[in-house]
Order: sequence, then structure tokens, then C-alpha cells
Amino acid sequence: MSVADRVRELVLPLLAERQLDLYDVELAGQVVRVAVEGADKLDLDVLSEASRAISRTLDEADPISGRYTLEVTSPGLERNLRTPEHFGGAVGETVKIKTEPDVEGDRRVEGVLDSAGPAGIAVRTGGDESGEPALRRLAYDEIARARTVFHWGPEANRAPAGARSGGRPRAAGTSDEKRERRS
Repeated sequence: MSVADRVRELVLPLLAERQLDLYDVELAGQVVRVAVEGADKLDLDVLSEASRAISRTLDEADPISGRYTLEVTSPGLERNLRTPEHFGGAVGETVKIKTEPDVEGDRRVEGVLDSAGPAGIAVRTGGDESGEPALRRLAYDEIARARTVFHWGPEANRAPAGARSGGRPRAAGTSDEKRERRS
């Protein structure tokens, strides 16, 4: 089991007690980033309390060797998309994707995420030379990086009704609480 999977296993029950959902666990060097979502607005108090609980649990279980910084945050307005579940939750939103170098076609793709399934995704792009919208299909292993894109404006990011799976509102803003652990 990877360190991220072990952290995920430890964090899930803590978040469930607080009516929060785990969006992602990311290990980047000495940073352990735990992104959480909630049906209600996430504020600094909610994130701080979750951070303290996660910190205590990680101290007790000690799944990470050496020093690290813990960040407990919301995924924010522009979210990294790494799992099929992330992509499924972003259907109907504008996305930016960078493909792996050996994938045929443009390496950078921007458009509306049309669908996400078990094998891959489809993105509606600006179109071809005639201006007709085009549908670019990509398997998950063809995607190097992907994220949602937030455009400022009254209707810019509104997905069609029912386009988002789960129908849960997205948390606005990002707040971090960082803690450094000494071993």
C-alpha cells in the first residue's frame, strides 16, 4: 500500500465524522496535501479543526517517514483532475488538459468536459477550421495533467442543469493550515 493510500485510509473516517468528503491526497516532496470538500461552505474553522484531527491521527499512526508539512485545504476553484471520479465530477465544466508527449494530436486541449467514463474522457473543443465544435477523446493514461478552469463572469462557469454528478455545490476559495512534523 502506498503512503498516499495509507493516509487516505486514515483520513476517510475522520472526515466522515465531520460530514466532509475527501477530494484528494497528494504527496509532493515533503508536503502531504489533503483536499477536502463539504456540502456546506468550507471555512477556516472547519479546515482548522479537520487539520488538527488529521495531524493527531498521522502522528499516532506514523505512516510517513521523516519530516513533512501537512496541508489541509479545499480543492479550490481550479481543481486538479487525477482520478476518474475527479473527471466525473467535472463533467460540464471547462478544463485544460496536457497530454503525454506520444499522444497524437495537439498536446494542449481546452474545452468543456463532455463525458467521463471508466476508460477515459471526451472534451468538446472550439472546433476545426470550419468552426464546428470537435470532440476530443482521451484515455486516462494519455493525460499528463488536467484541471478545471475558472472564468470570472456571471454565467461563465455555469454547467448545464444536471451536468455535475452528485449535484453538490463546489466549495469556494482555498484555505491552508500547515504544520511541520519533526521526527
